[in-house]
Amino acid sequence: HQRNVAWGVREHAMCGISSGMYLHGGVRPFASTFFVFTDYARPAIRLASLMELPIIYVMTHDSIGLGEDGPTHQPIEHLASFRAMPHMCTIRPADANEVAYAWRAAMLRKSGPTMLVLSRQKLPIFDRSQFAGAEGVLKGAYVLSKEKGNNPQVLLMASGSEVQLILAAQQKLADEGIEARVISMPSWELFREQSEAYRKHVIPKSIKARLAVEAASPLGWRDWVGDSGDIIGIDKFGASAPYQELFKQYGFTIENIVNKARRLAKSF
Repeated sequence: HQRNVAWGVREHAMCGISSGMYLHGGVRPFASTFFVFTDYARPAIRLASLMELPIIYVMTHDSIGLGEDGPTHQPIEHLASFRAMPHMCTIRPADANEVAYAWRAAMLRKSGPTMLVLSRQKLPIFDRSQFAGAEGVLKGAYVLSKEKGNNPQVLLMASGSEVQLILAAQQKLADEGIEARVISMPSWELFREQSEAYRKHVIPKSIKARLAVEAASPLGWRDWVGDSGDIIGIDKFGASAPYQELFKQYGFTIENIVNKARRLAKSF
């Protein structure tokens, strides 16, 4: 308890004082609350970004996946807004191993804040003997599960809790003879910092069939899927229901992903 300060509902004060603590010296604080409540803290977070302070923000309950608390507590536009903030680095990890590397990425940053965007619901931990290692988080995006051969028919991209869905969809598509590449994309900012060669390795320009899946505003994903790709996102407010029902209602199902990916793969 001596290392933590409980701020109650004072999100703005928490983030502002975190910046002051860092500027005073001797500590590198992190601040944590529900992701939706960054609305109360935004001026302080924006100022930390403007000043390029390496504050770490740990924001939880990142989507409609929080369930019954309803639309007042379910972030929709928040991820897109922080991706648009200069000097901010957002990271939305897909499992516990990605969280560990997200922390490493945050600690390595010397200029500008890092925001870890975490889920409320439990997520599976991917078997890294079967899939690529989570160190790819440090590069912002990486091929989590490769297609057979080197010629994918469709690229499946996601961050956070939706990565498990595109992994399951990859297997369903393979059963139909459609080879899909699964790309975990936790941080657009870190990915943009990589070499053009690496970015092309992960997202080959020659593959136009691309599907992005993220339980948030689709704003910005067009940069990655291109004009010919498709996006499963959320362009309206959430609702109060068990998260499994909400994911089904908003189209975040393996079946919907497979159908859209199949359509894309067959159109090229």
